[in-house]
Amino acid sequence: KQKTNLTVGIVSIGTDEDAILQLLTARTNLQRQEIKESYKTLFGKDLVDDLKGELGGKFETLIVALMTPPLAYDVTALRNAIKGAGTYEKVLIEILASRTANQVKDIVAAYRQEYDASLEEDVCGDTSGHFQRLLVILLQGNRMTGVQTGEIEADAQALFKAGEEKFGTDEQAFVTMLGNRSAAHLRKVFDAYMKISGYEIEESIKRETSGNLEELLLAVVKCARSVPVYFAETLYTAMKGAGTDDDTLIRVMVTRSEVDLMDIRKDFRRLFSGSLHSMIKGDTSGDYRKALLLLCAGDDE
Repeated sequence: KQKTNLTVGIVSIGTDEDAILQLLTARTNLQRQEIKESYKTLFGKDLVDDLKGELGGKFETLIVALMTPPLAYDVTALRNAIKGAGTYEKVLIEILASRTANQVKDIVAAYRQEYDASLEEDVCGDTSGHFQRLLVILLQGNRMTGVQTGEIEADAQALFKAGEEKFGTDEQAFVTMLGNRSAAHLRKVFDAYMKISGYEIEESIKRETSGNLEELLLAVVKCARSVPVYFAETLYTAMKGAGTDDDTLIRVMVTRSEVDLMDIRKDFRRLFSGSLHSMIKGDTSGDYRKALLLLCAGDDE
């Protein structure tokens, strides 16, 4: 009954953007899928197509993203990143560094089903070198679990020998270890590394590597330390300075809204001495801003 009311609500709304955004941001993704099904059952039309016809610009992109199931959203984002004009490495890095091993396995299977293609082969066709190797390792979704206590010191030493202690850098050692060890294990390795070298692992990566490989290694390290902190920093970077990276802002707000957005908000406040809410408010406008602020669901000022 409630689903039908919601669906009829959307129809009678027409293009009352305010009502559409109130309605959709207040629901879970699963509920939005149910609304979509009811809409098709009642009217024989696709709700997303109808919304696209009524809305426009960034607001439309955001609403369509909200109407997409999370797995399908990741799969489409990766496909567009690979098949668009030039490879959009930022999206590959963000998704593959931050998703769990099981989520990656689901993404790989769904990608094959949707496009009758191998995500790994498509990624390899568009990338190279150690950047490609680390992406391939992450795509296996075989990260270890738990902490191998006996290995912590040896792992930290191996990273030190591969970087700071060596003339030139053994990137493969970084790639293999950061791609395969569990987050809990890596956090202990990073502490041991700091004691041995006097540097945070991030500082060494910045000194020893560059370009896409550096970005991916840093993303993996940050996600091993804390996924919400990684996304708080990603959101801040998307909005700071002139112009806004709206693609990233939409992607992160939509994909994390039911995962860890409350934690992201807390970390954002702590790290950047202002709330995520106030930064979004200052950086966006119109219905797009209203919808993002409803997703943000609270101001931590």
